[in-house]
Amino acid sequence: MARPLMLLALAVALVGCAPVDEQATTASSAAPSASTACTKEQLSLVKAGKLTIGTDKPAYEPWFKDDDPSNGQGFESAVAFAVAGELGFDRSEIEWATVKFDAAFAPGDKTFDFDINQVSITPKRAEVVDFSNGYYTVKQAVVALKGGKYASAKTLAELQDAKIGVQVGTTSFDAVKSVIKPSADPNVYNEQVDAVNALKNKQVDALVVDLPTAFYVTAAQVENAQIVGQFSSTGGTPEEFGLVMEKGSALKPCVDKAVDALKSKGELAKIEQEWLGSAVGAPELS
Repeated sequence: MARPLMLLALAVALVGCAPVDEQATTASSAAPSASTACTKEQLSLVKAGKLTIGTDKPAYEPWFKDDDPSNGQGFESAVAFAVAGELGFDRSEIEWATVKFDAAFAPGDKTFDFDINQVSITPKRAEVVDFSNGYYTVKQAVVALKGGKYASAKTLAELQDAKIGVQVGTTSFDAVKSVIKPSADPNVYNEQVDAVNALKNKQVDALVVDLPTAFYVTAAQVENAQIVGQFSSTGGTPEEFGLVMEKGSALKPCVDKAVDALKSKGELAKIEQEWLGSAVGAPELS
C-alpha cells in the first residue's frame, strides 16, 4: 500500500464492517489539512511533550503481553510504539491510559491522543470519533469445545441452532447477527472474559471472536477448545482495525502518515508475522 508521502494524509480508508449495510468509507471528512506539520513539537497533544496512548485493561494476548502495554510486546503494543516512533517519540515520551473498549469510540472528549484496542472501523463509530487508516485486516472465528455438537461444523449454516456467546459492542457481535444469523439470540457479555468463561462452563455452544484472539482462547484460556473455522464479518470488503482519535483530531493526518509509512516499509507486516503468525490455517466457513 505504498504511496507518495505528500498524498498519505489525504488517504481515505475504505473498510468493511458488520453489519453489511453499514459498509462505507470511514475516514473523517472533518480531518485537518494535510499541510498540518507532523514534527513532534508541533503536534496537538493531550499532554504537552507526551504521547498518550489508550487501551483496555486487562490487555490480552496476542495483542499485548503480560497485561503490560508499555513493554512493547504483543502485536498492538508493537504497533503503537512503531507509530509513536514515526511521530518522533521515544519510549520515555509515551504514557499509557486505561480506556474501556466501548469508551474509546463513544462520543465526547478523549483522555488519549490515540487508542489501540482491536477497534474495527465502522461508519457508525466514525460519526463520533476519527479513525486512522487501517493497521490490521481481520476475520472473525468460531471457537467451540472439542467433541461438542458444533465442533465439526464446516459451514455457517450448520451453526444456525447453536447458542453463541459474544462480547457486546464488537463487530463479532454484529457478525453473529448479520452473517451467522442464528435462530436464537446470542448470549451477550459486557466483557470478553465473561464470554470466554461461558464457553468454558458450557453455558454456550460456541464463541465468536476475531481470529488472533481465537488462537489465544484455545491456547491459553479454555482447555479442550478448538477453532471451528474463520469467516469474513462482512461477506465482502475486509474489516480493519484502526487507531481511534477524538472527532476532528488535528493528529489524524500525521497518524495516517505514520501508519502508511509503516505499511510501505513492510514494518507492519513484520510485526504481524512476529506476533500473529499463528493465526493462519484455520478452515474457512462458507
